[in-house]
This record gives sequence, structure tokens and C-alpha cells, in this order.
Amino acid sequence: MKKDLPFYVICDNIRSLENIGSIFRTADALGVDKIFLTGISGQPPQSKISKTALGAENWIPWEYQSQVWQVIDDLKKQGFFIAALEQTKRSLAYNKFKPKFPLALVVGNELKGVSSSALKRADRLIYLPMLGKKESLNVAVAFGVAGYWINGWR
Repeated sequence: MKKDLPFYVICDNIRSLENIGSIFRTADALGVDKIFLTGISGQPPQSKISKTALGAENWIPWEYQSQVWQVIDDLKKQGFFIAALEQTKRSLAYNKFKPKFPLALVVGNELKGVSSSALKRADRLIYLPMLGKKESLNVAVAFGVAGYWINGWR
């Protein structure tokens, strides 16, 4: 972790406990400083989270807040740049995105994506180009791709 380049993750209504666990595990690999779990996102301790996190949920700082917009507003007051991983007409391909730190990356619900309240508060929307027939990747996999891109700028 570079103290002057904090990197947080905001999980916006992630319904799968296994995805939460995978996000914790990948966040550990990336040296993410904190995870925010919001809305319906599951929280440790949960056996399904532990199964995929392999203990990462025990040492990565995390916090639960019911409203994603509140987390974003609080972080923006602290000077965080907010990026949301979502395919929209306004989104920029992730590999064209030059991150600004401190940064928080919002990842969204497996079916509905990032909520509108988070999208309208984000400073930048980014997406992963999809070349096949599917419209999106699993949220934990998508976080890994975007997270490694962002981490490369730290």
C-alpha cells in the first residue's frame, strides 16, 4: 500500500456471498486498503464468504453501510475520486482510464449493475470491453481486471 495513494472498493448490493469472498481475496492480492459493503451485500462472518476469501476477510478492513450513496458522499468529502465499473453510453474503456488517488471503485449487483444513485455520484464510469456474446463478466472477475489496471497506477 502506498499511503498517499489509497484504493478502496465499494460493493453495491452484491447478492452472492461467494462473489463477496472473491472480492476480498482479490482485494488482498491488490493491497486494497478498505472494502465497503452496502445494501444487500453479505458481511463476514459467513462460511460462503470464508470459503472463497480464504481468510482475507479477517485482515482487510471493511465496513457495512446500508446506503451506497452515503458511502460515496462521505468519501468524496474526504477527497476520494469515485470510479464505477458499469457499461453505459458515458463509460470509458478501463484501459483508457488514468486513475486519480485516493480512489474508490464501485462494483455492482450481478443482475442490475451499479445503482443509479452510485452512477450519478461517480466521477468516472469505466467498462470492460466484451468481445463475445455475453454482455458482462462475473462481478468478482470484472473487479479483478479493473482492480489490477487501477493498481498499476499506484
